[in-house]
Amino acid sequence: MSRPSSAGGGGGGLGAGKAGGGKHAAAAAGVAGSAAGSGSVTPAAAAALPTAGLPCQAAELTAVFECPVCFDYVLPPILQCQAGHLVCNQCRQKLSCCPTCRGPLTPSIRNLAMEKVASTLPFPCKELSPLQCLFGRTMCPGRQVCQALPMQGRKYASAGCLLSLHHSEKPEHEEVCEFRPYTCPCPGASCKWQGSLEAVMPHLMHAHKSITTLQGEDIVFLATDINLPGAVDWVMMQSCFGHHFMLVLEKQEKYEGHQQFFAIVLLIGTRKQAENFAYRLELNGNRRRLTWEATPRSIHDGVASAIMNSDCLVFDTSIAHLFADNGNLGINVTISMC
Repeated sequence: MSRPSSAGGGGGGLGAGKAGGGKHAAAAAGVAGSAAGSGSVTPAAAAALPTAGLPCQAAELTAVFECPVCFDYVLPPILQCQAGHLVCNQCRQKLSCCPTCRGPLTPSIRNLAMEKVASTLPFPCKELSPLQCLFGRTMCPGRQVCQALPMQGRKYASAGCLLSLHHSEKPEHEEVCEFRPYTCPCPGASCKWQGSLEAVMPHLMHAHKSITTLQGEDIVFLATDINLPGAVDWVMMQSCFGHHFMLVLEKQEKYEGHQQFFAIVLLIGTRKQAENFAYRLELNGNRRRLTWEATPRSIHDGVASAIMNSDCLVFDTSIAHLFADNGNLGINVTISMC
């Protein structure tokens, strides 16, 4: 049984604590304290085309819309400097002069002609992050490459996303793109790690060793010291069917003065993979039973949105005490394939 510990920045990682598959495998979950112009243009019909299939002319035209600062695309509303140079709206807010000619960026001049052209083009999925060489110069591999390598980062497209879309659809797609970087799924910690899906488990094993892992589709998630004050997280891993699942129990005040517990299962995988599984959480004791069944969420979606929408097992402290034993709460967790 593990003792409660503080969240800490990158402290803790994934323990190998196997408890054999089977019906009654159990381990105590790690617990961590936690403290997240003028004129308009009518968009053309949206396009969702593989990048590889774009005509050369279209690819050359989209290159014209590259921001000279971050190398992302300059999309409507498009503003120019007095000499006609473009810069994206995100970078423009941070600049005092044009990065191309050093001329003034004010007053704002709308380039309606370029907006009309942009509305006829499909744009590839966004940059993963700005790239910087050893001297801090922002570059993008595949376009302009600084000789002072190495560099970090890449486009979603280079990671596997081949979609190109109308500029009005890009932001929504990029929010849910399966190829965007995964963040550390551990709740309540200040870990800022990002990486590919394949790198999530190695990261957990290296940086979050305090988390216990159990093998088997039917285990007991034991949260210790549930009477600890304030917001608290309990986390454990479950391994079955060739996949890893993260079990999370959070205690927080969703409404002022009313503490609640939120329990959920996340798949270390994509949304599409998560659809192949179902999970059941069950509290048992004193001739009472409380059950929740659902499809696990991908770690891409995280815990916060599930808690916001109460799309998880939710119970208050009075219910928790009905099932707790000496301040410890056992939750039966069953994973099944659909």
